[in-house]
Amino acid sequence: MLPSLSVSLAENRRKAPWLSVIIPTYNGEHWIADALNSIASGGDSDGIECIIIDSSKSSATLDIVSSFSDRLQLYAMQRLDLPTWQQKTNLGLDLASADYVCTLHQDDKWLPGRSSDVRRWISEAPHVALHLSPAIIIGSKGEKLGVWRCPFPIGMVSNETFIPNIIVQNFVAMPAPVFRRDLALAAGGVDEDLGYTGDWDLWIKLGLLGEVWYHEFPVSAFRVHAASLTVSSARSPDYFEAQQRTVLQRHMEHVPLASRVKVLRAAEASIAVNVALASAANGMPQLIPRALCRLLSLGPLGIWRFLSTSRLTERVMPRIRAKLSGAL
Repeated sequence: MLPSLSVSLAENRRKAPWLSVIIPTYNGEHWIADALNSIASGGDSDGIECIIIDSSKSSATLDIVSSFSDRLQLYAMQRLDLPTWQQKTNLGLDLASADYVCTLHQDDKWLPGRSSDVRRWISEAPHVALHLSPAIIIGSKGEKLGVWRCPFPIGMVSNETFIPNIIVQNFVAMPAPVFRRDLALAAGGVDEDLGYTGDWDLWIKLGLLGEVWYHEFPVSAFRVHAASLTVSSARSPDYFEAQQRTVLQRHMEHVPLASRVKVLRAAEASIAVNVALASAANGMPQLIPRALCRLLSLGPLGIWRFLSTSRLTERVMPRIRAKLSGAL
C-alpha cells in the first residue's frame, strides 16, 4: 500500500464517489500515464475513484500513479499475490465504494467527455445492469484504426436480443462498459479461470441479471499492440479455443430453445474463424480451410447474420492496419 494514497482514499471517500474505475496493472509504466491522464483531463472527474491494483515487482508503475494524486481520487496498492487481471478486478469490485463501476486496462484510455456521458447514463437509468457503447480502436502510438460497435440499435436491448447475439461473439470492447457493482458481485465477479474470456462471461452474466442499454457514441479507446492480452492469448490456438468454448457451453442454455440450433451453429463458426485468424496472424494458416467450411455451412443468410453479429470486419481490419504498419 502506498501511504500517501491510502490517506487520499480516506479523504476522497467522504465525497461518496459516483463511479469506481478498476485499473489492474502489471509493468504498466509505458501506458499508465496516458490512461490516467485520459480520466483526469476528460472533464467532470470529480467523484470518480480510481482503484489501481498492481502486481509489478518494481515500483515504476505505482510511482507514475502517485504523480496523479493531486488530480484524481486514487486508491493504489501493490499485490504480487494477484498476478492476473481477473484477480485484481475482483479485488477492485470488493473495494469499490460507488454503485457503478467500470474497468480500464493500463493500455486503454477514455475519450474526452466520457465521464460526463457516463454520469448522464447513470442519472437517467440508475437501474440498468450494463451500459454499453462503441469504442475507438487505436494503435500503439494512439493512432485511430477503426470503430468497434455492438450490433444493437440505440436504447434498451432486450434479453431476448442481447443473449443470442453475444453468445455468438464478444463484441464488447473492454474499456467501454459501465455496470452495477451489486450485480457484478451477485454474478460472482470475473471468473478467474477464464484468462481470455472472463470479460465476455461477465457481460453475459450481467445481461441475465438486468437491463442492457446501448449508447450511440464511442467514449473510450481500445488499444491493439504486440504485447496485448488478445495477441498473447492467440499464440496458443488450443487455449484460445478452449476459453471461448467454455463461455459457449456455460451460457447456451440461456438462448431461447427455438433459436438455439441456429445460434449454436453461428457460435461454432465464430470460434473457428477467431482461432483460424489468430493462428494465421501468428504464422499458422493451416486452420483457415476449416474455418471457411464452418462459415460457408451457414448459408448466405446465415453468413450475413454472422458478419453483422460478430462485427468481424470492425475487429479484424484495425488489426490488419496495425500489422501492416508494423505495430503488431
